[in-house]
Amino acid sequence: MQGIVGAQTAPVVVLKAARVFDGEATHEGWAVRVKGDRIEAAGPAADIATSNAEVVDLGALTLLPGLVEGHSHVLLHAYSETPWNDQVAHEGLALRVARATNHLRLTLMAGFTTIRDLGTEGAGYADVELKQAVEQGIIPGPRMLVATRAIVATGTYAPKGFVPEWTVPQGAQEADGVDSLIRTVRDQIGRGADWIKLYGDYRWGPHAGSHPTFSLEEMKLAVETAKSAGVPVAVHTVTVEGMRRAILAGAETIEHGNEGTPEIFKLMVEHHVALCPTLTAGGGMPKPGETESPAVTRRRAVFKAALDAGVTILSGSDVGTFPHGDNVREIERMVDYGMPNLDALRSATSVAGQVLHMDIGQVKAGMLADLIAVEGDPVKDVEALRRVRFVMKGGVVFKEVERGAAR
Repeated sequence: MQGIVGAQTAPVVVLKAARVFDGEATHEGWAVRVKGDRIEAAGPAADIATSNAEVVDLGALTLLPGLVEGHSHVLLHAYSETPWNDQVAHEGLALRVARATNHLRLTLMAGFTTIRDLGTEGAGYADVELKQAVEQGIIPGPRMLVATRAIVATGTYAPKGFVPEWTVPQGAQEADGVDSLIRTVRDQIGRGADWIKLYGDYRWGPHAGSHPTFSLEEMKLAVETAKSAGVPVAVHTVTVEGMRRAILAGAETIEHGNEGTPEIFKLMVEHHVALCPTLTAGGGMPKPGETESPAVTRRRAVFKAALDAGVTILSGSDVGTFPHGDNVREIERMVDYGMPNLDALRSATSVAGQVLHMDIGQVKAGMLADLIAVEGDPVKDVEALRRVRFVMKGGVVFKEVERGAAR
């Protein structure tokens, strides 16, 4: 493809590949016609007009929709480098934004063309301006849906551990009750939030583990307020009671769901609530010869219960707790936990597009031209997603196929 990578491509481009995964199934010998930032046509190569178009032959590669990261934190970096508390309390905003620009580039180059970023963790509304920087072409990055500061009940979040006389800024915005919650939800939406994120439970109180924070009535109020502006709500919750309240309150997605039960997953299905499991954030996989930890064994069982119940799964990894650009780890983890390759791939493409209410995740006419090409067939081998050779977002090429890479 001619021109500078990242610059506007020719008005019409036809992409040909050995196979195309369209978000639902794989087709051999297909081509995709892109006009501007949208897909104009997709189907058998013989049926796709090439007149007045630049033709790009991707050879033996697999063309598929750009991947979606359903739960990210671009303003965090791996906890193995710096603990969360130290990032929030000791790293300044300019430093965190500088890191985030690299995180966004790494994410896009890894084939993830859309992210839902669920909280700046003490970095205010920097996600809104990072989104603007991407949209204005100042920095390369995926499409961003942002939640700004996220919302927590007073006294439940962190940083903690300081003397009681100090009022320390928190990693999310505190709000309670009618007046405070309505004002906070409206304020975040007014400042650019695409989603509202609530913390439905957290590690607080005198007893170990997570406990519910907002009451059902408070959560309903927040959801109702957000929906007035057409803004959906995601709820961080790991406990059964926190999940129950989120479901009944009208949340569209539940983040984590670590302690979900068959009964609570049945309720999710009945209320059409999707699960973003963030399995990667639930503990590392054992190395060869090592015994799996009880926590991982428990997450396997819970994830299987969600699959058995037919819960809609949105792929989301909680990246930022581990290095950005390695987002595909979540898709691999879902497969390892028993999800068929095809369903895992759908959860990061077509299902993601539906859950996030966006024209993405499918290779068909009218969809945004967010397309990647990988070496191998990801339906047969999910690790093929690590071999990204071509990235297009909105009809603009950000990674070109290197000579010989399409063979």
